[in-house]
Amino acid sequence: MLMLQSAFLQLIYFQMGINVVDSSVAGLGGCPYAPGASGNAATEDVVYMLHGLGLDTGVELSKLISAGEFICKFLQRPTASKVAQALQRRRKTVDGSISC
Repeated sequence: MLMLQSAFLQLIYFQMGINVVDSSVAGLGGCPYAPGASGNAATEDVVYMLHGLGLDTGVELSKLISAGEFICKFLQRPTASKVAQALQRRRKTVDGSISC
């Protein structure tokens, strides 16, 4: 739920004219000033939202998701990206496999 709130807030920022926001691939990371912070907004989710609004980000979402899957596999952590999770579930339903 927190990640969805983050995407919503970023949408409000964009509507206010702010065009640079912070996010991280697969939502990995956290805040050194807030111990226990769950992470950052997933870049995949932000890009998906912007593409859904018809904005050209210059980012190829499929490659971004692949990068997130790679780093998640390396770190042995699940992705926090809702978009990546949905695509993983779709793949699992289609071919019975999951990558991250």
